[in-house]
Amino acid sequence: MTGAQTPAGHAERDGATSAAEVPAEYLLRLADDRLVLGNRLSEWCGHAPILEEDIAVANIALDLVGQATAFLELAAVREGRGRTADDLAFFRDAREYRNIQLVELPRGDFAFTIMRQFLFDIYDVILLEALQQSADVELAALAAKSLKEARYHVRHSGEWVLKLGDGTEESRRRTQAALDELWRFTSEPFLTDELDRELVAAGLAPDPASLRSRWESELSRILEAATLTMPDDSSVARGGRQGLHTEHLGLMLAEMQSVARAHPGASW
Repeated sequence: MTGAQTPAGHAERDGATSAAEVPAEYLLRLADDRLVLGNRLSEWCGHAPILEEDIAVANIALDLVGQATAFLELAAVREGRGRTADDLAFFRDAREYRNIQLVELPRGDFAFTIMRQFLFDIYDVILLEALQQSADVELAALAAKSLKEARYHVRHSGEWVLKLGDGTEESRRRTQAALDELWRFTSEPFLTDELDRELVAAGLAPDPASLRSRWESELSRILEAATLTMPDDSSVARGGRQGLHTEHLGLMLAEMQSVARAHPGASW
């Protein structure tokens, strides 16, 4: 699973899928977004600004890791190589991960974490709503289950964006700075490649580009209420879906995977 390959190559390598099944490669995209972001959120455990938020962030991190596990389990079955969800989580290198770059960035301050979470959460709800209609019955079921949690996540992060943006001068400054810094990473979820086009044609997944207008509408509504300004920077960070990542992912995976790699084959 290294480098950019054709979707046909993915299907052959991953143990071919039927017309009503998405390939493991697509499931890894869904899983890796959630696994990496869940781990980033977990870094706040014991460090959030208030106790209630410490618990909330930890619970959201657990939700995301739980969703990732479900997608990884299905991906392991679909690729047909005898690997498990744990194998996919702990024994792939950064070049084999398929997450968008947005989720792998260091946690930053609390405003950065909240803004990154909000940007992802809006996208996540819209994507999962669409995936409920997938011709892949197993994927549709996982999407429906994950959507219940995603709707809570976006409500939580959205409320914080309003508090921070329309709060003190300092909280607004930090939140706007976070949005400005994150903006170039927000286009990647909506880029469409050959795999996406094949899945759209088969009724298995939505075209990522078709989700963007609603994402922008929902985002602009909250940003306006929070007295924040949507950036006009047109630069685009890309490559995560093809395994091209920032140096931050490798550092995070080294820590996340250290115990499993130090004791391969161990059970807990």
